[in-house]
Amino acid sequence: MEEEEVLELAEEMAQEVAESLVNYGYWSLAPIAVIFLLSIITKRTLFAMFMGMLTGVIVKIKGDISLFMETFTGSFYRALGDETFQWVILIVAGIGILIVLFERSNAVKDLGAWMSKFLKKPKHILAGTFLFGLIVFLDDYLSNLAVGNTMKSITDNYKIPRSQLAYIALVMSGPISLLIPLSSWTVAYIGIYEKVGIVGADGTGFMPFIHSIPLMFYAWVAIAVLLLQIFGVIPKFGRIKKDYEKAEKTGNTFPASWKKDYSPSPESEPQISLLKTKPNPLNFLLPMIITILVTFYADIDISAGVFAGIISAFVLYLIERRLSLWQLLDATIEGISKMVFVIILFVLAYCVTGLNNDLGMPNFVIGAVEPFMKGAFLPLVAFIFCAIYGYFTGACWDLAMIIVPIVAPLAQLVGVDPLLACSAVFSGALYGNVLCPYGDGVILSAQSCDIRPTDIMFSIAPYMLIAGAITAIMYLGAGFIF
Repeated sequence: MEEEEVLELAEEMAQEVAESLVNYGYWSLAPIAVIFLLSIITKRTLFAMFMGMLTGVIVKIKGDISLFMETFTGSFYRALGDETFQWVILIVAGIGILIVLFERSNAVKDLGAWMSKFLKKPKHILAGTFLFGLIVFLDDYLSNLAVGNTMKSITDNYKIPRSQLAYIALVMSGPISLLIPLSSWTVAYIGIYEKVGIVGADGTGFMPFIHSIPLMFYAWVAIAVLLLQIFGVIPKFGRIKKDYEKAEKTGNTFPASWKKDYSPSPESEPQISLLKTKPNPLNFLLPMIITILVTFYADIDISAGVFAGIISAFVLYLIERRLSLWQLLDATIEGISKMVFVIILFVLAYCVTGLNNDLGMPNFVIGAVEPFMKGAFLPLVAFIFCAIYGYFTGACWDLAMIIVPIVAPLAQLVGVDPLLACSAVFSGALYGNVLCPYGDGVILSAQSCDIRPTDIMFSIAPYMLIAGAITAIMYLGAGFIF
């Protein structure tokens, strides 16, 4: 998004929260409580999200049944009319199209055959997956969907569980987007800094953001823990260990917790010409490179990049006679249809977010924790609070928009470096979002790896707890140093 759009969105969200006239108190927590409990009990994220939204509607109308339908349908109208939601759906649909084009044209298999020349062992495959996530850094949505969908057929061949693949795809997408100042997140966070008056000599928030990067402890720690896990320094345990054991015995890479074994439906047979050609990785890499370059030159507009990638794939596959025009158009429709489940989840997520604001949940939670944000403990409390808030709501950079205007002045008041305090907010929001079973990153990782969001949450939880504990200690120490 453009910087102006980010600032306008921040103002709108702040105004919505400020205009919450009715104090629902603890009842404002009801929607996220229902979502959390049902996600764990039923393991059906879509059902849990719908029931959470329904709970929010019931709480909001306060027993006035005559307002039910108006409030219920109004939540959908608001979500569907949200410009950010429309932008997200455009990207998700575009990436879906690109993924199916890669599958139908055999580009993914070409890439796998080419990579197999260099990557001979499971650890090499995992390291290659890590590097792929590092390369696709411009946007977390692109990273999540591209890494999972591209690598799952390769990791399956090496009996690497889907939960392990999802762990890499998910953890790489957020931290890398936060640490490399060329991602779509950079625009959002620079806008937040400028909104609270944290600017450099050039009058923008760019240099303060650059100075914040070393202080975003969670992002650094999460990547370090992931690398240590990949290379066996940190052992496999919990759900991932069980998934490895199942994959080794049966060859089935899907979660061991599933009651019935599941095998993915065979990929659509690629419609390739009779020309006998060697595997050409450029059939995958060229559209991806064009996607990244156009995204960068379009002021980090991932939607422009994705559709440039689609156009380049169309031209490339027509020239090589891998797909006909009608087959390309069929792949386009299939790509969109494959993302319908994700799109529905996003609709419900935006509905729940809007209802949370209507119920005054942000104000209630912030008011409860603000008295604890004191002195050198401020960065630690900010990290923990944002982690918990992000986990129960799935919020990330939008959470930072709400919390930074509170934390930055507090930090200056108590003598703590505002950049440290803001970095703790960014770290905590990302940490909570990565664990939330209905957070956007988890939803997209689950879609790309063909597993459930709750599978990801339980699989990565032990490693996330390690990363979270280390990060908390670092913010505690930094609060007394800076």
